[in-house]
Amino acid sequence: MANLRHLVVLYVLLHAMDVHARPANMSALREKHPTGKDENEILPPDHLNGVKLEMDGHLNKDFHQEVFLGKDMEEFEEDSEPRRNRKKLIDIFTKVDLNRDRSVSAKEMQRWIMEKTEEHFQEAVKENKLSFRAVDPDKDGHVTWDEYRVKFLGSKGFNEKEVAEKIKNNEDVKVDEETQEVLESLKDRWFQADDPPADQLLNEQEFLSFLHPEHSRGMLKYMVKEIVRDLDQDGDKKLTLSEFISLPMGTVENQQAQDIDDDWVRERKKEFEEVIDADHDNIVTMDELEEYMDPMNEYNALNEAKQMIAVADENQNHNLELEEILKYSEYFTGSKLMDYARNVHEEF
Repeated sequence: MANLRHLVVLYVLLHAMDVHARPANMSALREKHPTGKDENEILPPDHLNGVKLEMDGHLNKDFHQEVFLGKDMEEFEEDSEPRRNRKKLIDIFTKVDLNRDRSVSAKEMQRWIMEKTEEHFQEAVKENKLSFRAVDPDKDGHVTWDEYRVKFLGSKGFNEKEVAEKIKNNEDVKVDEETQEVLESLKDRWFQADDPPADQLLNEQEFLSFLHPEHSRGMLKYMVKEIVRDLDQDGDKKLTLSEFISLPMGTVENQQAQDIDDDWVRERKKEFEEVIDADHDNIVTMDELEEYMDPMNEYNALNEAKQMIAVADENQNHNLELEEILKYSEYFTGSKLMDYARNVHEEF
């Protein structure tokens, strides 16, 4: 199915949050829950690998590392052995350098980014299989909204048998206001994921679109509408720069927090002007946002490759040599290899 080529992007479940209470930095939340959700919750994840935006509209700080390392990202941990990380990075450089000329071009990096994005996609498919089995109790290959609702509420601490019995008898299941808002948003997305002819049942493929809406072109369009609706202040179904950078970032209590907020605005402004606004008319349309959010878009991958090369291209030859990648290892892997090399030199 062609739609499966579209990998991870952004899931916007803003209905479950107060739009004025978005944190300035989502990384702290991800440190607690790498997937952005409780372990037992069968929810669309908040953070999706290889996606430039978080589910609440914040830029993904780990994006470059995710599309460079793929599923090997976890191996480059802050406390891992620098010598081992250096060797792994050299191995990656060798694989990216397809023509073996000891230099990585934008085309070679583009191909690599597409491969790593595909890896994240395959991981999402695997996780989806496990989630689908968990919500398909009768193993008939289809899941009803009620079956999903039972499992979802079970993950929230409700008794699944009692919930199932109430649903069967058409009785109300009393939940708190926040959970009710989440359920209503999920139900809307559930029916959007139900491919024609709609039967109100989701098979495994449709369930993948539900958990990862970016895997389906139709769901990708739906997501774009949700995002624009949430950020669009004047109701013209387009985004201006001011609308894109005006998300509340939290209460500024000290200079450090102010610096974070200033950096946040600067980064969003740059992303809007240089990447998302493709025709540079200072307006982002739904079509532009859809292209930006499609991680399997080859033009996006090439543009990203050029940006990544520009960060470390000290000799300005528009390619990357091994020494440059090693020197800028923190950008590509999160690991400071050059500090380690300098310390070793000083020791001897």
